[in-house]
Amino acid sequence: MTRIWQRVLPILPRILRRIRPAYLIRLVLALVALRPIDPPRVLVVLDPPQEVITANSLVGVHTRLTDEVEEWKIQRTLRMVRQMGSPWIVEFFPWPYIEPAKGAYNWEHADAVIAHAENQDLTVIARLGWVPGWARGEETTFTHLDAAHYDDFADFVVAFAARYKGRVDHIIIWNEPNLSFEWGYRLVDPEGYVEVLKTVYPRAHAANPDVIVLAGALAPTLESKGSSAGLNDLLYLERMYVAGTAPYFDGLAAHVYGLTQPPEAFPAPDTLNFRRVELLREVMVAHGDEDKPIYVTEAGWNDHPRWAHAVRPAQRITYTLGAYEWARRHWHWCQCVAMWAFRYPSPTYNYQDHYEFVTADFEPRVIYLEVQAYTHGE
Repeated sequence: MTRIWQRVLPILPRILRRIRPAYLIRLVLALVALRPIDPPRVLVVLDPPQEVITANSLVGVHTRLTDEVEEWKIQRTLRMVRQMGSPWIVEFFPWPYIEPAKGAYNWEHADAVIAHAENQDLTVIARLGWVPGWARGEETTFTHLDAAHYDDFADFVVAFAARYKGRVDHIIIWNEPNLSFEWGYRLVDPEGYVEVLKTVYPRAHAANPDVIVLAGALAPTLESKGSSAGLNDLLYLERMYVAGTAPYFDGLAAHVYGLTQPPEAFPAPDTLNFRRVELLREVMVAHGDEDKPIYVTEAGWNDHPRWAHAVRPAQRITYTLGAYEWARRHWHWCQCVAMWAFRYPSPTYNYQDHYEFVTADFEPRVIYLEVQAYTHGE
C-alpha cells in the first residue's frame, strides 16, 4: 500500500485537474455524506412530579443503571420501577466513573440518575465503591483499596454526600467486603474494613448531617476463617464489632438470597436462605445495636431452567411476594427489601438474566406484573 501511494501522490494534482469541477464537487459531497455520524440524541424531559403508589413501603429493587449510557433508558427504567409500586432503589455509583483523575469529577451520569429517581418519587440508596487507577497500585484490581488511599475514598464519599444532600441520604460504604473478589483478591480483613468506616463516617456526616451511612452489604457465604474466597458473613460482622465498628455506621446493609428455599424457611448458621438476615440481626442485638435498622439491599430468586440454584418461574413469583410480605409482617427493624435485579442495560446471556424483572428492551416479565398487582392491592 505504501508503494502505491508513493507512485500516486506525485501525479495526484494532474489527475484532479482532469476531473470536471462538477464531478469533483459531487465526489466531495458523497464523501461528506458517507462519513460516520453520531445518531441524534433523544430529547429527554422530566415527567411531571410523580408519586409511588404501594401497599408495602418496604418494596425495593436494585437497578443496574451504572452502564446505561442513554438518558431516555434511565428515565424509562425508573418510571417502570415507580409504576411497579417500588418506592426504593439501590444503585451503584462507581468512584472511578465519577473521579477518573484526582479532584476531577464528572457528575453527568450520576446527576441524571438522581434527577430521574427524584422525579419518580424514588428513594435512592447509593452504593459507593471500586477504586480508580490513580488510587491503587499497579497490577491490582478495581476492588483493591489500600490504607494509603482511605482518605482519597473518603474525599469521594464527602463530595457525593455534599452534592446530593437532601436528595440522597442513604449511602453504602463498599460492597461485600467479606468476599476476596470484592476486597482486591486479598484475604478479607474485617478490621481493615472498620478502618475504612472510621475514616469515612465522621467526614460524611460533616458533609451531610442527615446522611445514613450503611455498613456491610455483606455477601451470604459459609466460608470459614482463612478461606481464600471470603469469610462467613456472621463471623465477619462479629469481628467488625470486636474491632469497634458500632459508632461508625447508622444501619446495616445485607444481602440475602433465597436460592431454592421459600422465604419462610427457618434460618440456621450453616444455611443460606432469605431469613439469614435475622441471624445478622442477632449479632447486632448481642452488641447493643438493636436500635439500628437493616436494609436488605440485595435479595431474590432466580428462575433459570438449568441453574442448580434456581426455582421454577411460578415459585419465583410466590417466593418474591412472600418475602416482601414476610418483611412487612415480621421485621420491624427492616427499612427495605431490594430485589436483584430490576433490569440490565444489555442481556448477559447467562443465568443472571433470570433475576430480571424487566428485559433490556423494556419487556416486563411476569414477575413484574405480579409484583405490580401486589403493590396495588389487586
